[in-house]
Amino acid sequence: MPKLVVVTRDGQERAVDGDVGLSVMEVIRDNGFDELLALCGGCCSCATCHVHIDGDWADRLPPMSEDENDLLESSDHRNESSRLSCQIPFTQDLDGMRVTIAPED
Repeated sequence: MPKLVVVTRDGQERAVDGDVGLSVMEVIRDNGFDELLALCGGCCSCATCHVHIDGDWADRLPPMSEDENDLLESSDHRNESSRLSCQIPFTQDLDGMRVTIAPED
């Protein structure tokens, strides 16, 4: 089972197991990280699952959709590594990926 490394807003880091086929948001949520709100449940309509992708992992992710880009534009904490975790399918290829939960807007 692939692992996802999650860094919380206060800097605590934990590696968690994730099921292939879930979204990164679902892996984070299902492992008890309550600070990732994911209010829309993965419908790409709220941006409350905003994460920062670590290092070179961004190159391995599917391209950002126009809807995702538009939602991230509303965040004060957007940077070049920003993604909505609901839009990233968790695959075996992402084993070991590190994400940081973005500050709340």
